[in-house]
Amino acid sequence: MGHTATAQAGSGGLTATEHRLANGLRVVLSEDHLTPVAAVCLWYDVGSRHEVKGRTGLAHLFEHLMFQGSAQVKGNGHFELVQGAGGSLNGTTSFERTNYFETMPAHQLELALWLEADRMGSLLAALDDESMENQRDVVKNERRQRYDNVPYGTAFERLTALAYPEGHPYHHTPIGSMADLDAATLEDAREFFRTYYAPNNAVLSVVGDIDPQRTLAWIEKYFGSIPSHDGKKPPRDGSLPDVIGEELRQVVEEEVPARALMGAYRLPHDGTRECDAADVALTVLGGGESSRLHNRLVRRDRSAVAAGFGLLRLAGAPSLGWLDVKTSAGVEVPDIERAVDEELARFADEGPTPEEMERAQAQLEREWLDRLGTVAGRADELCRYAVLFGDPLLAFTAVQRILSVTAEEVKAVAQNRLRPDNRAVLVYEPTGSKVSAADEDNDDAEGADQ
Repeated sequence: MGHTATAQAGSGGLTATEHRLANGLRVVLSEDHLTPVAAVCLWYDVGSRHEVKGRTGLAHLFEHLMFQGSAQVKGNGHFELVQGAGGSLNGTTSFERTNYFETMPAHQLELALWLEADRMGSLLAALDDESMENQRDVVKNERRQRYDNVPYGTAFERLTALAYPEGHPYHHTPIGSMADLDAATLEDAREFFRTYYAPNNAVLSVVGDIDPQRTLAWIEKYFGSIPSHDGKKPPRDGSLPDVIGEELRQVVEEEVPARALMGAYRLPHDGTRECDAADVALTVLGGGESSRLHNRLVRRDRSAVAAGFGLLRLAGAPSLGWLDVKTSAGVEVPDIERAVDEELARFADEGPTPEEMERAQAQLEREWLDRLGTVAGRADELCRYAVLFGDPLLAFTAVQRILSVTAEEVKAVAQNRLRPDNRAVLVYEPTGSKVSAADEDNDDAEGADQ
């Protein structure tokens, strides 16, 4: 069953149809005949927020296990078949979902659908101790390479643990701890699959040069016989007070190239008008080289080599405003912090100028257009809004909500949230050799598996 969406105002003429199979799988189809390619995106409603203490990292580990073979596809066959057909593929894990995606030549779409259906329906047939140990080692090496053994690598993990209290479902990041990765058993993985990798816990989107009727027939053919599963428990409550109530601070002494000031501010949930206002505020303050913090710290004072302020949108918990400043050689962190607080206080008092509002909203509109401008990006956005907000078509009009935010709303969210008593602070102090300027900004929090 399904319904057809007509183009909505502000959607740029984009349309989609939504369907649901008898086993609960939600399907979203969107035609785009501009280029002969098709994107397949599959979101499972499971992420690190669904994990329990002692088994952190299991959602991310399972993302890797999904590429280790299924009943009809052995070993690395999924990669080999997609790439051999001229396609590309990957998977990522976040707090709130796990996704898998392929972009294929249009005439190879059926292959991608069959591959995704085969591992959804029969992964347990191939999941054994060998594949478990293999991918456990891969994930542990990923943690070493991206977190433990790179400058500022654990910043995201540390700030998350500060911003969300012990016991909160977002207290730990998707990468998990080494101890929990070692503790995960084959039976843990099997139970995880049975619970979360069911058609009624997933959204499948297909975007591109497709015939909707034929595509839906393929989906019914390959996915329709996979049984649903009703054993999933809802994630633990992620709600928290609007304001932390105090500043939480941690000093880290490590071999890093420069001193750094990082902060996480508790901001409104994704999907709210207040979250959109926060997005505009952080774009004005730290979104690129025209932002206030960059102009003050990098251009005017020359006390920093990089200064950014961005939003990590979260639907099941308060979002995070992520502040990241790397100091210039010889500059102390307290000097940077005073300047940041001055700029935030001035912004909360005065609000954005009309020019800043226009520039920030144009920048966010361009980012939205970039996401919808490719079939893969559009497929991902349709899944995102279906899983997190119940309506995939919201993806087509999201920018209108950003553009309708007023300067007064931006000023209000700055006054209410961008305060010293509503942040977790991480200070990096180099050990050993003389402090030098950082070569580049750290973007670890936006890595593929975050």
